[in-house]
Amino acid sequence: MQTRKLGQTDIDVSLICLGTMTWGEQNTEQEAFEQLEYAIGAGINFIDVAEMYPVPPRAETQGLTETYLGNWLARRGRREDLVIATKVAGPGNGLSYLRGGPRLTREHIRAACESSLARLQTDYIDLYQVHWPDRSANFFGKLGYQRNPDEASTPIEETLGALDELVKEGKVRHVGLSNETPWGTMEYLRLAREKQWPRVASIQNPYSLLNRSFELGLAEFAHRESTGLLAYSPLAFGMLTGKYLGGKWPEKARLTLYERFSRYTGERAADATRAYVELAHHHGLTPAQLALAWVNSREFVTSNIIGATTMDQLKENVGSADIRLSPDLVAAVEAIHDEFTYPCP
Repeated sequence: MQTRKLGQTDIDVSLICLGTMTWGEQNTEQEAFEQLEYAIGAGINFIDVAEMYPVPPRAETQGLTETYLGNWLARRGRREDLVIATKVAGPGNGLSYLRGGPRLTREHIRAACESSLARLQTDYIDLYQVHWPDRSANFFGKLGYQRNPDEASTPIEETLGALDELVKEGKVRHVGLSNETPWGTMEYLRLAREKQWPRVASIQNPYSLLNRSFELGLAEFAHRESTGLLAYSPLAFGMLTGKYLGGKWPEKARLTLYERFSRYTGERAADATRAYVELAHHHGLTPAQLALAWVNSREFVTSNIIGATTMDQLKENVGSADIRLSPDLVAAVEAIHDEFTYPCP
């Protein structure tokens, strides 16, 4: 398994990161354990969780994903062999049951970190990420930024200052962002430089053949500032596998079970997906292999976060690390992108 440097840290993370947002909802604890054993056996050392997981978020299941990982770590030991990333939730998104509505204040961040450490049964978090901003911004598919003069936001300075305290206390090794914009990334980097606070090591944003918006402004940050992309939804909620084409709704599939996941199901997304599926088959690849191998090949990607509900899916996804795309195939991908430019935000 290839590894890449996590920002300017001394940590090497596997090109494939094991995503976990189905654990506790679509996957049982035993299935989570099976995924972990296989992934680590395949050379993966990077595991990504979040305090709000599993998804869709519910009060009854909140924290189960971290708990499953913590239980597995307690049984297995060798915590130092793995890079564990988790996230503190921002405001909104129906999470009123979490600390009365999560914010990115000092108080909330410290409480969230302590709770995650307890569920993970560990003394430290390798990468602690801000799950989404505490301000009006374009994320989760939102386009057309509009200023909200009445917004009640937490200053980034307070957020990063709280993270600095956790790093100094040894509870967090490094910090990262998620669902962040170029302006937000710039502000975190400015404050880190001016106040000698922790420097952002990574940005976890959506990135796939259906959503290449990271390239517009953040890819340059990833290159010039060593804030590499941790790509999530590289299969666009499974859309890029082609299993939903032709009006199909496979039993137990995520888009079948949860209507809230409509980000990649529009007509233009389906047309683009069909083109990528045909291209994959023409080159002897499965659609998932093409979609994941393409993300793996991007220089600004630090790690590709894959998720699976079955072991067959997991094995196929992990196997994408061994696939190299020819220049002709990459050119064909770009030709499709020229026709279907940013079909999904």
